[in-house]
Amino acid sequence: MVLLIESSRSSGRALLRGVADYARHHGPWAFLWEPGGLEKARPRMRGLSADGVIARDTEPVREVMRRGLPVVVFGHRHEAVPGVANVITDSAAIGRMGAGHLLERGFREFAYCGLPGAPWSESRGESFRGSVEGAGFRVHEFGSRGQRGEGQGGAEQRRMARWLEGLPKPVGVMACNDDVGERVIEACKLAGLRVPDEVAVLGADNDELVCELSDPPLSSVAIGFERAGYESARVLHRMMAGRLAGGQRIVVRASGVVPRQSTDVLAMDDEQLVKGLRFIRQGGASAMRVDEVARASGLSRRVLEKRFRMRLGRSVLAEIRRVRVERIARMLAETNLTVSQIALELGFEGVEHVARYFRRERGMTPLEFRRKCGGR
Repeated sequence: MVLLIESSRSSGRALLRGVADYARHHGPWAFLWEPGGLEKARPRMRGLSADGVIARDTEPVREVMRRGLPVVVFGHRHEAVPGVANVITDSAAIGRMGAGHLLERGFREFAYCGLPGAPWSESRGESFRGSVEGAGFRVHEFGSRGQRGEGQGGAEQRRMARWLEGLPKPVGVMACNDDVGERVIEACKLAGLRVPDEVAVLGADNDELVCELSDPPLSSVAIGFERAGYESARVLHRMMAGRLAGGQRIVVRASGVVPRQSTDVLAMDDEQLVKGLRFIRQGGASAMRVDEVARASGLSRRVLEKRFRMRLGRSVLAEIRRVRVERIARMLAETNLTVSQIALELGFEGVEHVARYFRRERGMTPLEFRRKCGGR
């Protein structure tokens, strides 16, 4: 099998891990891996009897297809390549998750920073804008002119800093990916803006190296690239065996937001409400009662319930459940813990209890969610 997948980004490495995992269980397979692309791989492919190809759509896919090999393409520049199996990121869900994360933190001003001409960026932006506008707010937009390493210095960074300066504050900014999110944070420094107090910044892809090296560390939407690699290998295996034709669509799903310091803020002027929300989020791994939240906030239960409904549109109990289910979802997507182990760690009575709790909020069982969003 030929792998034309770069490994300089965490998404590419996760895809390769997923392919390797499938091969370990269903192989043995022999790989020709060329992160430099088809041009570098071409001399090594001459005379090679390959059975299938997994490649990014930045490669000359038509040339690969002319060889008559089964092909799985990871979409980057285009929505889909006809005649092959396509791996498509659910960018609309990523935008919705980003909007939900910033809305939950109480922002009433929002902005999106994308890459014009990139379909995945535009789709994330459209979904983010639709979710924010659906909640009754508007979105300011900025189009970055370059990928990582392109147009980051000088005029481009000053242009972004001026844009950020002109936004109403506090503002929640979603960037189309982590590279752009890191640039937004650097532009905030140039403009003298405090992150996250004046500008909260959220990225996407959850590239841990980029996110942790950002100052402050960058919150990001986690995406199941490893699961996509596993599924792409499974589909290619069936295609190579003649059991499946091209035209399949493999969806890369987002599992949720990984919060870090860049969005660790509650943009509300209600001090007691903020205390209550922080109490819920800091104790989200354990069960708690509404009365406990009321005591932590310094309000009566009746007054706290009224403020929750007025400002957040949901009850205190609904917020407790939302935070706990979000914690369960992250553990399902990001760890190999069994549902029984998760139930024990989060204080549930057993698997049946956590399954009912999760299904009531998400409309699916924990195992269904794990299969959908990245686990196996």
